[in-house]
Amino acid sequence: MTRIIKPLLKNAALIAGCAILITACNKNDSTSPKAMPLVMPANFPPLVYDLSANPITEEGFMLGRKLFYDPILSADNTISCGFCHIQGSAFTQHGHKVSHGINDKVGVRNSPPIMNLGWYTSFFWDGGVFNLDLQPIAPIENPVEMGETMPNVLAKLNASAAYRQLFSKAFGSSEITSGNMLKALSQFMLQCISANSRYDKYVRNEGETFTEDEKAGMQIFQQKCSSCHSTDLFTDNDFHNNGLVPTIVNDSGRFKITLNPADMYKFKTPSLRNVANTPPYMHDGRLFTLEAVLDHYSSGMADSPTLDPLLKQNGTPGIPLLPAEKTQLIAFLHTLSDEQFLRDKKLSEQ
Repeated sequence: MTRIIKPLLKNAALIAGCAILITACNKNDSTSPKAMPLVMPANFPPLVYDLSANPITEEGFMLGRKLFYDPILSADNTISCGFCHIQGSAFTQHGHKVSHGINDKVGVRNSPPIMNLGWYTSFFWDGGVFNLDLQPIAPIENPVEMGETMPNVLAKLNASAAYRQLFSKAFGSSEITSGNMLKALSQFMLQCISANSRYDKYVRNEGETFTEDEKAGMQIFQQKCSSCHSTDLFTDNDFHNNGLVPTIVNDSGRFKITLNPADMYKFKTPSLRNVANTPPYMHDGRLFTLEAVLDHYSSGMADSPTLDPLLKQNGTPGIPLLPAEKTQLIAFLHTLSDEQFLRDKKLSEQ
């Protein structure tokens, strides 16, 4: 009898142990972050960002969105990322030539749009950062933008029970670290994908049609603009001197990063997606209309030793553009507006 009972007891213990293990696994599965797919547009080049180092989850994305719109990241709790990057303007700061920060301080550069950053190889007008995860540190610690320090930000976040819970859901630990904070912000920014403009639907044969002016503008663009605004990202991720006359600020652009004289007054090629929604234009916001931008490229460029050779015709600065061609180009540029992206509630402040 004893010999029979002992095996039964052993089996019962084994079964009970398995039941506990299964229950624990189910519990972990129900509380584990849920994977959030990143849609890869069919007409985009390969993704640059390494998703294996920061898999996007619903919880991480929602945490990143909350951080993006929370002024807690600034020194006086008044300026959020979303303050300078407004969704309806393709995450730029509409109406301001340059960024505005805490205590009414003013920067020297125009706020670039936030979209398709997973395909970028560098960030900021001068390309001073090469990793999306590190990008937010610069505005947070810039004295004329958010004016805060990372240690102070972490102290404020760790003092918040709500944030500790959100970080625990997203990363499995209520201890808030700079690494996880920056990864959460990246997860939100990675989902800011603009790829559903009329242009996208046209080139993907999704039933969209162009007017004759839009078709002509597209052809002109491919002939005269696409060397720098290349691929369907509409940027070559490179740096160019585009003939802007230096202002009193004398922003030297890429030269500040490399200290190479060949990079003097070179700035990163901005994407032209949603360009009709993102005035003012250029690194310092000096031009307020697309017409003014085309006038600059046709007859307003200043020559200099580092002016991009692509912007010269027989040694003379300028891209020949007839008035009708400018009209057609602008018609085409308007097809790059992505209303779905500009109004996507998923990306809006909740």
